[in-house]
Amino acid sequence: MAANSEENPSPGSFRLFSSLSDEKPNLNLGFGFFDPSNEPRPSPPPCVEVLSSEVSSSVKYTVEPVNLDGLTLLKGRVRTREVFALSNSDLVPGKYEGGLKLWEGSLDLVKALRSEVVNGNLALKGKRVLELGCGHGLPGIFACLEGAAAVHFQDFNAEVLQCLTIPNVNANRPKRAQPSETNVTSCDTESEVRFFAGDWSEIDKILPHEHGTGDNADFSSGCNPVSGYDVILMAETLYSICVFQNLYELIKKCMSSPHGLMYMAAKKHYFGVGGGTRRFLSVVEKDGLMDFSMVAEVADGSSNVREVWKLSFK
Repeated sequence: MAANSEENPSPGSFRLFSSLSDEKPNLNLGFGFFDPSNEPRPSPPPCVEVLSSEVSSSVKYTVEPVNLDGLTLLKGRVRTREVFALSNSDLVPGKYEGGLKLWEGSLDLVKALRSEVVNGNLALKGKRVLELGCGHGLPGIFACLEGAAAVHFQDFNAEVLQCLTIPNVNANRPKRAQPSETNVTSCDTESEVRFFAGDWSEIDKILPHEHGTGDNADFSSGCNPVSGYDVILMAETLYSICVFQNLYELIKKCMSSPHGLMYMAAKKHYFGVGGGTRRFLSVVEKDGLMDFSMVAEVADGSSNVREVWKLSFK
């Protein structure tokens, strides 16, 4: 999500175009946020794996606790100005897609996942998990702490992973370890954690557990190649109808069949820009491959109605 993360306000104040309120969104884009200008949108940056050792040492990272109904996780805070040389900017199309703010949907998703685990509807231990549009990565961190075998974090910007996601994973680890020169770090003694940057239209090319011929499978551990992620997580990714097709195609490519699950948290409607859970679910329903059910609804008056949904193959 794009956001004014200069001050990184607390979750609850949703301002999709806080600095662009007088502009008219352009609906003819292929990825990311609506570009309010008439300028051609630049191509997305190349898809790359970001090594855990590539954590930024030049950007100031501070941490504070966030309480999620009795579960305390740590969330980082960094300044957009330091990371992207931007000041008070919600969006620079093709450069910054807004991963530096902690959005309320991320917290809703962690709470929902915790409830699902407690109620016996979800088991994360030993599972392969992918978080799309991760930003702070709290849902993925929760999966890691629950004993997932592998948790892979994806964000549009490599800088977000280097300056925020990787430090956040390290801050929440129960056992700290020295950064290595490998592409693997750990939330605990079991989970494999990796980080991938790039656009949803292309990121499947480098994800280890994407479906297909197995060319992208990870053979380094000596294990047989796997097909797909057992659980896909995403929060506040449905802000624009322009991302729906690429995002849904990516989910179908990456979710393990037939028993994979996807949990998504987002607002019911993003007024003025056309996104939202219901518009996205209409795409899913029309495709006919997946069932979906609501896990939680949040109508606390702090923003538009927020929802958490679970998707699975029919």
